[in-house]
Parts: sequence; structure tokens; C-alpha cells
Amino acid sequence: MSTLALIVGFLLFMAIGVPVAISLAGASLIYVIIEGVQPHLVVLHRMIGGTDSFPLLAIPFFIMAGSLMNSGGITTRIFAFALGLVGWMRGGLGHVNIVASVIFAGMSGTAVADAGGLGSIEIKAMKDNGYDLDFSVGITGASSTIGPIIPPSLPMVIYGVMANTSVGKLFAAGFIPGLVMAGTLMIMVSWYAHVKGYRRDARFSLRILWSTLKEAFLPLMTPVLLIGGMTTGIFTPTEAAIAATVYAMILGMFVYRTLSLRSFIRVSMETAETTAIILLIVAGASIFGYLITTTKITDNVAGVVLGITDKPWIILLLVNLFLLLVGCFMETIASITILVPVLMPLMDKIGVDPVHFGVVMVLNLMIGLLTPPVGMVLYILARVANISFRPGGQHLFRAHNPSVRSFSHPPPDHPGHLHLLAANGPLPAESFL
Repeated sequence: MSTLALIVGFLLFMAIGVPVAISLAGASLIYVIIEGVQPHLVVLHRMIGGTDSFPLLAIPFFIMAGSLMNSGGITTRIFAFALGLVGWMRGGLGHVNIVASVIFAGMSGTAVADAGGLGSIEIKAMKDNGYDLDFSVGITGASSTIGPIIPPSLPMVIYGVMANTSVGKLFAAGFIPGLVMAGTLMIMVSWYAHVKGYRRDARFSLRILWSTLKEAFLPLMTPVLLIGGMTTGIFTPTEAAIAATVYAMILGMFVYRTLSLRSFIRVSMETAETTAIILLIVAGASIFGYLITTTKITDNVAGVVLGITDKPWIILLLVNLFLLLVGCFMETIASITILVPVLMPLMDKIGVDPVHFGVVMVLNLMIGLLTPPVGMVLYILARVANISFRPGGQHLFRAHNPSVRSFSHPPPDHPGHLHLLAANGPLPAESFL
């Protein structure tokens, strides 16, 4: 009965619109009162212990790095370089959209920073050059979710902490899936551009490519700094986040002089607010997950699923569908903190590598950022494009469907395989400098 109170209490709190962190803590408190868990200080101990983790220190710095790059004009330079690089292809701005997101993904680990920064530039450019609004929003939303897959990744930091898995290995595992996602998106853009008869948005010019490369060279060194530092052992993921923030601040304030003190203070306040929300969720999920474990709910879930089938690929398919559904109704960080304690015992029993499952979980939940009623990226893009939620949905599904299927199936012998790693045109790239 008390176990039922824990689950039902959480669902009821969520149903009436109580914030996730309070719902988790409130349901846990109800369980503690009913069950009479002693001592009561175990609740506070678990909540504080859940946030007392060195990898979590990366959260505010990854958030701040992305915001500083948006405020410091770095995203504009990245877009201009991507335009010079692939704008000559048919459906050029769609390809530019994707390439710019891949580059930005190596600088900031959040999809929201991509959608809010690059998204406003990309959608406006595509609308001005005759692209359908639903296609423009769809490809912008889909490409923005590459950010949390290619390292660095904020959701993978949270997953690593909750699953007690190496964040560095999770980052390394994100390379191939992120690049494959970008490739499938570009294939879709090429096909759609052919069907719609979209033209090339810029002629290829070595002069313009060289010009935009020089302007974007220092920002392009950010992924080199982060990934190179982590792979060589100079940085831990947390230290890499700090390095990215300092580097973005230097570029914005001293090199390009586009980041004012007022903007820096605003970004700092927004970062503190966002970080506080995330850590409250982690704290609430820590005690909630502890109680779920002590009540044997995780063992019961594993037993029920294994009673239906013991085939890993079928179980992963069911988990994929479940994660896609959860992503529609719950924010990504909350989903990870709640579901990892529930699903990890099941993954262990069927032999799925925790790093592999981490990529699968993050990839599925990223689609939730694009679906109502909770999709944060969808809200941002709707505000940027001044539209309702409806446009772009079909393009979002087409774009991500192949990627989800490709990386969900575990290979029979290597479950941990993911460890491996415009001149004279109507839209010249120089116009964005």
C-alpha cells in the first residue's frame, strides 16, 4: 500500500501541475510518513548526497558556455562558416542548419542553447529565402537535438551521475551517433529539396570559405580544446566545462568585444536559475530513486518484463517506445533522474552496456524536447518563428526515426560498440559577419 502511495502520489502531484522537483520530494515524504522510515534524516541525507557530486559541477558551466556564445555573437560566425562550407548544396540552408548545429554541439551540451541561439538565425534565413516554414522549423528543431548527443552533453552528465557510469566514456560514445544523426538529417534535406525544387543558396567560393573560416577559427577551436583536453587526460569533463566557459568569455569580452558586462551579468543570473532548477530535480529524484530501490520496485519491473520476453532487442524496443512516450510528458533531466534507477537493473540482467543504454536513453528523450506538452525546444522555436506547435512535426519524425532504430539494437558480440569512436549567390556567407 505504501509503495502504491509513492507512485500514485508522484503522478497526482504531476497531474495537478506541481513542479517535478516538489512532486518527487512530496511523494517521497508521503511514503516516509506512511511507512515510518527511521530516521527521518535519511531523506535529507539522500537528497544532499544526490547533489554532492563533482561531475554535477559541469552543469552550470556547460549552460553558461552556451549562453555566452549566443550573447557574444559566436553563433553568427559559426552560421556564416557553415554557409560558406555547405551552402552551395541543393537545399543549402537546410544543410547549413545541420552543420552549424554539429559545430555548436561541440561547444555547448544543451539543445535549448542551440535552438535559442542558432535557431533564430537559421529560421529567419530560411524563411527569407523561400523555404517552407514547417520545414524550416522542423529541421531546426531536429538538428538542435544533436547538441546533447555529441560531446559535451549535459544530459549525459546527469545520466553518468545517476547510473554511476564514466561521463568521459559517455561523451566518447556520443560521437558516432551524433554524426550519423547529422548524416541522416542531411540525406533527408537533400531528398526534400529535390521534391520541393529548392535551389542552391550560395555558390561555392574558396575566397568566402577562407574569409568565414578566419572569422570563425577561434570559436571552432572550442571543440578542439574540449575534446582534445578530455581525450589526452588534461581535462576531466567538469574541468572541460569550466574551460569552455572561460574561453567563451574571453572571446566575447576581449577578442570580439561583443559581450557587455550587463550581458555577462544577465547570463550569470540565468545560469544560476537554470542550475538551481536542475539540482532541485536531482535532489528530489535521489530520495525518490532510493525509496523505489528499497521497495523492490526495480526488481519487480525487471521480473515482469523478463517474464514476457528475454530477448534483449525486444526489451530495448519496448524501452525505446516507453522512453519516447515519457519524453512527451516529462522534462529530460527529470526523466533521466527518475528512470535510471528503475531501468538500469533490467539492462544489467539482459547484458546491455550502461554506456550504450545511456546513449539510447538520451537520444530517445531528446525527441521529447520536440513534442508537446512539455517540449522545451518546441516552445522556443514556436516563439522564434511566431507559430503554433503544429508546423514541422512530420519533418521532426522523419528526421530522427532512422537514428533511433539504428542505435537501439545492441550488437550480439559487442554491446559497448559505441565506445569507438557562398560568392555571388543570393545569400553570401559574408553577410552574417
